[in-house]
Amino acid sequence: MEKYLCSICGYVELKDGAPDNCPVCGAPKNKFKETENAIKEPEDKENLTDLEKKHIPLMFVNKSCSLIEGCVDLHVKMGAILHPMEKAHYITTIDFYLNKEFISRSHLTPENLQPAGCLHLKATEGELSAVDHCNLHGNWIAEKEL
Repeated sequence: MEKYLCSICGYVELKDGAPDNCPVCGAPKNKFKETENAIKEPEDKENLTDLEKKHIPLMFVNKSCSLIEGCVDLHVKMGAILHPMEKAHYITTIDFYLNKEFISRSHLTPENLQPAGCLHLKATEGELSAVDHCNLHGNWIAEKEL
């Protein structure tokens, strides 16, 4: 999948073209590079390999929240086979998008965290995307309608 990738922080722009500034680190447009395979895709979506099962995010939407009335919870975990979180191999970030617009980044560190993240959303409709970054195997995406 050809996308624009920030050469400073690794953010992937899901819309066409590079943004004027990176929404994560503020880098200017000239720091973006059009990158083939910026987001990895499975060879066969019906028959995922173990590598793909560890990297493609799974998204769960809960339309009710025990913390905030009217909140929609988005839970994301890395893989049908849980991704390792070891110093040599781990998920570094999870970027969250609503309708292809960046809304949040979670930074993960190995050994003390699980490969997962959660957001409390105000939105009640739209397309959610989660892009995880593995330090060895790059970026992977999942998308889901609210």
